[in-house]
Parts: sequence; C-alpha cells; structure tokens
Amino acid sequence: MSGSTARPGTDPGVRHGVMQPLSRQLLHAPAPEVAVALLGALIVRREPDSSHTVARIAETEAYRQDDPASHSYARRTPRTEPMFAAPGTGYVYRSYGVHWCCNVSVEGEGTGAAVLLRAAIVLGGEPHVRVRRPRALGPAALRGPGNLCAGLDIDGPRHDASDLCTGDAGLALFADELEVPTDAVASGPRVGVSRAAQWPWRFWLDGRPEVSAYRRSRRAETPRT
Repeated sequence: MSGSTARPGTDPGVRHGVMQPLSRQLLHAPAPEVAVALLGALIVRREPDSSHTVARIAETEAYRQDDPASHSYARRTPRTEPMFAAPGTGYVYRSYGVHWCCNVSVEGEGTGAAVLLRAAIVLGGEPHVRVRRPRALGPAALRGPGNLCAGLDIDGPRHDASDLCTGDAGLALFADELEVPTDAVASGPRVGVSRAAQWPWRFWLDGRPEVSAYRRSRRAETPRT
C-alpha cells in the first residue's frame, strides 16, 4: 500500500510518507521497548468504500505476563489468548462493558504481553472519523483507547485475534519515514490501573495535544516502602 510521497521528517503531525507494512520483528522485544517503538507508527483502517483511514500512534501502554496490571498476569484464559499469540496479533477487548480497546501482542508466541494503543493523530480519512466521532474535533478525535477504537471503527468481533501485520481483517500497522527522536518521547504511570500503578509504562509523543490526561485509579495500591 502506498501513501503520500511527502517525507514526514520528524514532525508526526504532517501527512504520512510512503507506507510499508510494519516489520513483525520489531514486535519481538519486551513490551515497554515495543511500546516506545510503536510511537510514530501508523494504524490503518480499510474502509467499506475501499479508501483508507490513517492515524499515527501518539500514546501507548505496555503490559507483560509478570505485570500485576496485565490481563495475562498469572493466568491464560480464552479471553486473553490473543496476548499469547504471535507478535502482531490484535487483542481487542471491551472495557467496563462499554468501550473497545485495541492492543498489539508482542514479545513472543506463548508469552502474554501486549501494547495498548491509547491515542493517535488522524492523518488521512478524517471524514470517516468525523462520522463516527461527530462531537470530537481535532486532537480529541482519537484521544483515549475507547475513542481511538470508536474513531477507527475497531471492535472485538472483527479485530480480536486478527493479524495486524498482514491486515487480514482490514486493520493493519504500517511504518513510514518518520523518525522519532529519543527526547521526543515521554513516559509515566499508566492510566486507571489499580495494581502496579506507579510503573512508568505509559509512553507518548511529548507535546502532542492528542495524548490523554493522566488519571490515577481510585483503587490504586499505594507502593510499599
């Protein structure tokens, strides 16, 4: 799939450059490393009219099998099976019975690890996003994992356990020429988790208005001293 011939340089908010499928090898690394590597990558939705909506990932969270906040922690269930699948598998679940959340499985097959996509920058297909998120304009359109899924029309029945490297269900990860400098990445505690709440495993493109505000869970455990 080809995109604009414009070179994005180091500005994540401009049009995307020529797109190539994201290398699955990039996902064969510890979840926090992949969460950083996915910043600036592209999530692409094939629309029913055969056009494509393109968004640049601006915020992520890492989850691992040895992480008390992870769905895969100390157990493997039918619901979490995609987290244990080959890197690049989509893990799409319903949060609090309301919002869909899209994750990418990482590390290695048989290991329950994934990266949650928390926010993205719309680069192409904005009319489709506007129809699905009519009250959210500009940076708020794909801010937060539930809004990201709503804006890109991602759900469990179609995209859970799908291959996000091949796009077999109309949803895929791509890369272009964007280079994200190390000093452009910020990190901090994950949003709304009650366990391991202090772990700095949320990562984002610093200064981007699309990034969600930090909210600590009311049920968050206090770290022992």
